Amino acid sequence: MRIAVIALGKIGLPLAAQFAERGHEVTGVDVNSDLVAQVNDGHEPFPGEAGLQERLDRLVPSGRLRATTDYAQAVPEADAVVVVVPLVVDNETWEPDFGWMDAATRSLAQHLTPGTLVSYETTLPVGTTRTRWKPMLEVGSGLVEGEDFDLVFSPERVLSGRIFADLRRYPKLIGALGDRGAARAREFYEAVLEFDHRDDLPRANGVWDLGSAEAAEFAKLAETTYRDVNIGLANEFALFADQVGVDVYGIIEACNSQPYSHIHRPGIAVGGHCIPVYPRLYLATDPDADIVRTARILNAAMPSRTVAQAASILGDLDGLTSVVLGAAYRGGVKETAFSGVFSTVEALRERGARVLVHDPLYSDDELRALGWEPYRPGDAVDLAVLQADHAEYRSLTPADLPGVRLLVDGRNVTDAALWKGVPRLLVGGGGVR
Repeated sequence: MRIAVIALGKIGLPLAAQFAERGHEVTGVDVNSDLVAQVNDGHEPFPGEAGLQERLDRLVPSGRLRATTDYAQAVPEADAVVVVVPLVVDNETWEPDFGWMDAATRSLAQHLTPGTLVSYETTLPVGTTRTRWKPMLEVGSGLVEGEDFDLVFSPERVLSGRIFADLRRYPKLIGALGDRGAARAREFYEAVLEFDHRDDLPRANGVWDLGSAEAAEFAKLAETTYRDVNIGLANEFALFADQVGVDVYGIIEACNSQPYSHIHRPGIAVGGHCIPVYPRLYLATDPDADIVRTARILNAAMPSRTVAQAASILGDLDGLTSVVLGAAYRGGVKETAFSGVFSTVEALRERGARVLVHDPLYSDDELRALGWEPYRPGDAVDLAVLQADHAEYRSLTPADLPGVRLLVDGRNVTDAALWKGVPRLLVGGGGVR
């Protein structure tokens, strides 16, 4: 098949490589000319995705994968077009901003030709595929969905760093606007993906047709919103555990020994492209979902509440030197999307602390470009707040942070035995230990 992938970001480029690896001719489209040049040179634009560079080494020289900024070079006569353009959510109003996706859809429509399957993989509010993309594509192309082209929603369900493994492990959900589109979507994804055998699923791993675009949109929002709500509950338990002086981690372990309990881990922040964002997309179409809203508000407040706990222990943060350990939103991933570092730094500054930031994945210049003063290991600090669970921090000791008066371990990854003699605060650990 000839396949076009619209947007070559951290999801789109691995998808394009996956499709090409299965023997298809793939052209990726991106507005970033520097990224396009890197792909065409066979260079991974964002190191850290397992297996991506090896695939680029094979696929770009063979001609099976190329990139362009021009829709006219990718979309006409394509058998399938897969759209993975980011959907922005306003951090203040929580309203989705479709600007980038609208622009991409209009450009796609201008070059759409009969016989094409169009699949949106970007997570969307329920109803978007039918009520927004269908009319926009029809008006822009002069074609009719279900007759001249077919439209489907099929959410990406992968995590950065392990995308190729996740593509094999998880069922591929599809939801079309009609029977013909559903059949074509199944045929397409079965031709570009392979699936691991899994005994734990209620049916065979593979392409799962949910019956409508709305059902597929809902499924993606539900699975990620569940995680945010569950973490919110874990954080609620953690805050109460600190009040009564018990260790919430032992409690959660005990609860989860019973098969009907699946409590997640509490922590200083919930970051990334997915969990902080998708509950807001869900609320965009179900504004009465009070449980979802409450969990999102609580999770967003955890950095400031954790810093407040630190201030209550030290008495006052004004004039103290603090270091936030971890700019990334999670360990081992060089990405700051909705990372808790932003709120943690802000909360510390609001209390008068001098704030430094450290991350083993980022250079000092990269941290400065993000607006932070880098911490140099070995320099004296009063307070350390561990925000990202990088493996490098598991063996952290007071000697690594000369003069430290309090460690706030927001991810429960440090070794208590290494911190004897220095106060150590866990989120939900029952107080200073």
